[in-house]
Amino acid sequence: MFERLSIPLKGANLLNSRPMTSRRNLLKTLALAPMALAAGSASAETPEKKESTFRFSLNTSTIRGQKLNLPQIIELAARAGYDGFEPWMMEIEAYVKEGKTVASLKKLASDAGLEFFDCIGFPTWMAQDEEKSKTGFAQMEKEMGILAELGCPRVAAPAIGTEAPLDLLKAGERYKKLLELGRKTGVMPQLEFWGAFPSFFHLGQAMAVAAAADDKDAKILADVYHLFRGGSGFEGMKMLDGHAIDIFHMNDFPKEIPRTEQQDKDRVFPGDGGAPMQELADTLKSKGKPIILSLELFNPTYYAMDAEYVIKTGLEKMKRFF
Repeated sequence: MFERLSIPLKGANLLNSRPMTSRRNLLKTLALAPMALAAGSASAETPEKKESTFRFSLNTSTIRGQKLNLPQIIELAARAGYDGFEPWMMEIEAYVKEGKTVASLKKLASDAGLEFFDCIGFPTWMAQDEEKSKTGFAQMEKEMGILAELGCPRVAAPAIGTEAPLDLLKAGERYKKLLELGRKTGVMPQLEFWGAFPSFFHLGQAMAVAAAADDKDAKILADVYHLFRGGSGFEGMKMLDGHAIDIFHMNDFPKEIPRTEQQDKDRVFPGDGGAPMQELADTLKSKGKPIILSLELFNPTYYAMDAEYVIKTGLEKMKRFF
């Protein structure tokens, strides 16, 4: 068959004019050609994996010691170059108590080009005590209503009011109920764990509660300091799909203080402590979706500094890695 194959090259028939080794090479080439074409086609059809993009947020705790009001914080955050911010519910309530409206606060942020990314509150929705939990759900619904008016799509949902040991399956049932309330109000609860909180301190617990909720909208709000302080470490973050992360709290922890002795006030700027920041950045980049990075500090040393300097420095240090 191959002796009769006509090869359109200048000169004599390739097979009849070359030694046996050339015939073998040609057979090999003819055999491999379909495989090469198939590999090329598969490569063309496989989409390139996208890296996460990041938006930068200021958690208002970072400059709480400077005793600024929300309008002042909004002005500074916008000038520093943040995309949005993360107020605490008590600050929103203080603004309203001054006789101002939620609508005016929303306009202030909008005019400054800032989004309300999330809000920090402390309803006892997960408490084991039924009455405490009922009260917590009522408070959460009220606060979600205020946040919905502001156009804030998220609220932190920590395990305040719980005691160790915590029934994680029961907590999952409560979280599912809270997610249903979130869909009703348009403000979705982000399940948060605290590293020094006896009943809910570990990423593994948060993952178990989120899984027990069995809900497509379950989200986990993690934090550099809490991952370290509670002993979770950072490898577990690689197990979380990007769908489970909307927002991540940024900070760092000092190397010189033993882990179990560290407190919120010890947090330092991202990259100034012992966290594997570049590894964490790579982990979050691999999630393939937009993630909000919110600078959350409570450091009294920073409280003694100029507020604008603190938030600008924090933003610069986050952008070094992200």
